[in-house]
Amino acid sequence: MSEIPGTANGVVWQSNPPGSIYDYIRVASFSIGPDGLVDQWSLRAAELFGVPAEDVRGKDPVEAFIPAELRSRGHRKVAEILDGKEWTGLVPFRVPGERHTRGLAEVYVMPSETEHGERAALCIVVDVRALRHIETDLASSQAIFGQSPFGFLLFGPDLKVQRANKRFATVFGGSADDHRGRTVHDYLSRSEADRMTAALRRVMETGESVTDLEFVGTVPGSTDRRHWSVNLYRVHSGTGRPIGVAGLGTDVTRRHNAAREAANARRNLALLNEATARIGTSLDLETTARELLDVAVPGFCDLASVDLYQGLLSGDEAPPGRGGGRTAELRRVAFASAVSDAPLVTPPSAGTPCCETGPTLVGAVHRYPFQSPCAQALRTGRPALVPADDGGLVHSTLAVPMVAHDTVVGLVQFSRAKGSEPFGERDRALAVELAARAAVCIDNARLYRREHERALILQRSLLPPGDPEAAGLDIACRYLPGNAATEVGGDWFDVIDLPGHRTALVVGDVMGRGLRAAVAMGELRTAVRTLAQLDLEPAEVLSHLDEITRGLGAPIGAQTSRAAHKQRDPELSEVYLATCVYAVYDAVTRRCTFANAGHLPPVLVGPGREAELLDVPPGMPLGVGGEPFEEVEVELPEDALLALYTDGLVESRDHPLDEGLQAFQEALTGPQRPLEDVCDHVLGSLDTRHGQDDIALLMARVRGLPAEAVGDWRLPREPRSVGRARELARAQLTAWDLEPLVDTVELLVSELVTNALRYGEGEIRLRLLRDRTLVCEVWDAGLVQPRRRRARDTDEGGRGLQLVGLLSAGWGSRRTPRGKTVWFELALPDGDGTAEPTVDQLLSMF
Repeated sequence: MSEIPGTANGVVWQSNPPGSIYDYIRVASFSIGPDGLVDQWSLRAAELFGVPAEDVRGKDPVEAFIPAELRSRGHRKVAEILDGKEWTGLVPFRVPGERHTRGLAEVYVMPSETEHGERAALCIVVDVRALRHIETDLASSQAIFGQSPFGFLLFGPDLKVQRANKRFATVFGGSADDHRGRTVHDYLSRSEADRMTAALRRVMETGESVTDLEFVGTVPGSTDRRHWSVNLYRVHSGTGRPIGVAGLGTDVTRRHNAAREAANARRNLALLNEATARIGTSLDLETTARELLDVAVPGFCDLASVDLYQGLLSGDEAPPGRGGGRTAELRRVAFASAVSDAPLVTPPSAGTPCCETGPTLVGAVHRYPFQSPCAQALRTGRPALVPADDGGLVHSTLAVPMVAHDTVVGLVQFSRAKGSEPFGERDRALAVELAARAAVCIDNARLYRREHERALILQRSLLPPGDPEAAGLDIACRYLPGNAATEVGGDWFDVIDLPGHRTALVVGDVMGRGLRAAVAMGELRTAVRTLAQLDLEPAEVLSHLDEITRGLGAPIGAQTSRAAHKQRDPELSEVYLATCVYAVYDAVTRRCTFANAGHLPPVLVGPGREAELLDVPPGMPLGVGGEPFEEVEVELPEDALLALYTDGLVESRDHPLDEGLQAFQEALTGPQRPLEDVCDHVLGSLDTRHGQDDIALLMARVRGLPAEAVGDWRLPREPRSVGRARELARAQLTAWDLEPLVDTVELLVSELVTNALRYGEGEIRLRLLRDRTLVCEVWDAGLVQPRRRRARDTDEGGRGLQLVGLLSAGWGSRRTPRGKTVWFELALPDGDGTAEPTVDQLLSMF
């Protein structure tokens, strides 16, 4: 037994589960006695008519509830009923006291007898409005369920189909009744059916609806894969009892195909955008080929390879040809794969091998047979589909010729492995576009390689020989002269070793072109190296260069002083102007002093930071004269990148200088890479319009001397400091495992410290530096520079500096802001050390 909410008086007791038809209809009853008056009035009747029993019992129902115009007919019907006739009909009724009809009731009247045998009647009443609601609900349900253009299923609590609509039967066959009792396993594959069953069970248990649940399957009589979107929701009875799960399925195959096509189109556009951004960043043939494969694999295909004509790679300008039915030689320059155990070459088709021998390795030279699809693609310039062997890894391959300026430069093969979709027409068009873009970049790279080889010849004659080296710096440089149509320019750079493991970095540009500018550049470069060896401050070096530049155009014998320069006849002289930036880097302190003569500012890239232009006052160009140069000292962080360059790198007729500087900074900003790669990246990414002007680029990565490579002591101005200096030098060399140099260093340190005590002033400072060589420095506050002289036989002294010059690889002195520094340099024992002096050399000093 259970109880559910009832009418006015509380609950209704019932044995059947909730959901009976009577829960919806609400049947009421009353009875009429032999006198035609109401003698019984049920609670449901009171609820239906809105009149309590005490207001109705003993009254004529016709007079109480039936409108006046129908009462005569009502009295006749009551009389007939009391005579023993049954009657069923619709009766309008009104509540007593109200004038208008309130409702319409369907009444079933059954004659009855009292215990005394008198005729009476029992009336069963149903509100017609409730019946109409039920009819409307049934009609709506039938319209939704039966006439829906979507597949509709009703699952029972056991997850079996209780009802299916015609649309579902039309798709899956049979009539709607044929699907009763089936499960989802009768329509879907096992994995999909298990997923659907889990969703049905979850909806049945929790009541939470599921929307847009997609399934894939086939319909009877077809092998095409269909996609359905299913919505599931729990169905309840009128009392709220769950009675099943309703499922509404929509065929979204077209939508899915359209979405896939749209996704493919977006993917193709993204690939083209990526190809534009990534292919051609380096003017290198192999790098460009690898960039193409980086874009294509795995975004477009599973594996791919690039072959280029060997003749083009070797610099042969003649178009590739063939002889005796054989194709020209090609070299495999790149290969990429996104699958394991991939072959190194596209699997051959049945009976027609694609290559003469087995798999082709990267770097190998090979030929394609004349009748092979790859050879046909190279000859015709059109892509070809290469069939694959049954059972192989690859099922679809496109051989696409690389065409640039109507010339085929090579072949790229795109392959897809089993499990991927075969190539379609859109894929073919995309493959041609990717190959064409890469071909143009490869052809440009080929042309650049040819021009670069020519530029190297000029570079060797104008730039310092060998790879620049510097203490505490990694150096990389590039020099690109103008093309064959442009005269030689005056750009130069230099890296100069200075005492004390310091380095001078120089970049300059003589204005103008041709032999005149090249000669002036050679003179200025020589002057810079000479002035650098004098160890002058950067501003002093530029001041001397300014004087030299102003004297370059003076007639032979003319004075080059400032006054003479202003008074000389302009018709007899030429005006030379140049820009230059001169920087001196100290590897011990990691501080760099800059001076600038009208040149572009240096660029500094700190670790993990963006590139920035250093605020170095530009000054006036060399040759203008009359203005002093300023110095700026900057402490460079460890691993920082310093770039010096000429205007050809950042300025052209097609874009202003500001844009070029901004692009240069952006090209330098990013993750740390080897310096050589940074140079290549800058030259490949900037819009330099190479050929319009020379380009000089000097880059240095800061590698300061570690603290353990520096020994630094201050000694009081007293005689015992000489012995103390020897002890400190001996201990430091022993710690550095440089025992073979101990005797020589002790002797030379003793000489320099003795000279500082004898001829210098103030406190003495001793410093040992170990890098590629060993450097010893003795500092004092005296301004008098040491001078090497030839001692007479009778002199007791004057041989100390002779001894230093004889035993060291080099020595010298330089001014400091507070005095001077005398230094000597020794090669490390594992290097090409200086030979020990002979006895005659030692005796010659006495």
